[in-house]
Amino acid sequence: MTITVRVAPSPTGYLHIGNGRAAMLNYLFARKSGGKFMLRIDDTDDTRSKPEYETAIIEDLAWLGLTHDIFARQSERAARHNEAAEKLKASARLYPCYETAAELDRRRKRQMAIGKPPIYDRAALKLTPEQRAAYEAEGRKPHWRFKLSHEKVTWTDLIRGPVEIDTATLSDPVLIREDGRFLYTLPSVIDDIDFAITHIMRGEDHVTNTAPQIEIFDAMGAPRPHFAHYALFQTSGGEMLSKRSGALSLRELRDDGIEALTLAAYLAKVGTSDAIEPASLDDLARDFAFEKMGRALAHFDPAELAALNAKVLHQMSYESAAPRLAALGVLEKLDAAQGQAFWDAVKPNLTRLSDAADLARLVTGPLTPVIEDAALTTAAAALLPPEPWDEATWPAWTKAVAADTGAKGRALYHPLRLALTGRGDGPELKKLLPLIGRAKTLARLEGTPA
Repeated sequence: MTITVRVAPSPTGYLHIGNGRAAMLNYLFARKSGGKFMLRIDDTDDTRSKPEYETAIIEDLAWLGLTHDIFARQSERAARHNEAAEKLKASARLYPCYETAAELDRRRKRQMAIGKPPIYDRAALKLTPEQRAAYEAEGRKPHWRFKLSHEKVTWTDLIRGPVEIDTATLSDPVLIREDGRFLYTLPSVIDDIDFAITHIMRGEDHVTNTAPQIEIFDAMGAPRPHFAHYALFQTSGGEMLSKRSGALSLRELRDDGIEALTLAAYLAKVGTSDAIEPASLDDLARDFAFEKMGRALAHFDPAELAALNAKVLHQMSYESAAPRLAALGVLEKLDAAQGQAFWDAVKPNLTRLSDAADLARLVTGPLTPVIEDAALTTAAAALLPPEPWDEATWPAWTKAVAADTGAKGRALYHPLRLALTGRGDGPELKKLLPLIGRAKTLARLEGTPA
């Protein structure tokens, strides 16, 4: 058996962080198992689905490194979905209902008022052919419900363990609207059957939905896939993250400077027993295991994500960074050797790659120096050694300045940093000084922008 998994986003908006986590976990499981990863576009809602969002979904998954082996659009499979619906109608598992939304709402309220659960009472099953004809003569169009078995559905969840749901406690789900359009459930199950999906991994908010879906698999005479329901993302304030809650999209995170490798590692490891550290997709796939996934809600922490992003940048090679630094204009005034030296100097100070553009000004200028101690900087200018300079220049020069002026510690280093960079913190000056060069260093020590 070839393990095949799927992710089925709706192209009604950008992929949010929860979608991204579903895609990442499914992808890693497929890769670890030597299986296939399917991207299925759930575009059956033709009023809200947009081609530009489908394009964005594919682009954002590719940015994360998640390439699909199988691709399909649900909207292109309507004939197959209709065929399945007719089979369920013929077996009396799919039955027509004529209640309006207002009538159903009143019925639910009456049930709740007398302490009963607000589940559908199957009144439509008692309609005679004459009553159905009368409703249709009024112009009513039926919606179609799947008749549940009212028995207990059990499965062994790969994360949650044994699960049992009594379908007598559920309403028969609506599979087809009055206008003939399918809701999510039936196309999803039929596509899972036709594309031989072996494992369905998704958020725990779908646990209850799984029971009716299993019964549809059974009614279609298809094998049941394995299920795994993981804990959902939650903000530090306790809010669940979803598209409706305004969760961050992958595109927003990308535009904010989060690295693909950062987000991949975070999505793969948050809520598991593993530490969240920078890792390649191959490493993340190798480490994937259902037993590592906890039952507690996974907390999405932007500060933790930012800290991980800094780690990723601190470990990034110049070869990986160079094309992007060039795109930022950082390397325009630096030769190849200087570019490498600049990256080595600044990357320990980065939290976003775009920060390198600001730090490049420390080297290329122009910047306005800040003179905190004029006597010290004047003495330091007089003691500047001739070029060529290397990383040994800074400690040798500051030692000479200390001997000449008696300054030490912060009184020595802070005024020099302010004069040379215009700021009180930043990359190591022993690495920056050779890149700044003697001419700019002298000008800045004298208070001249350079």
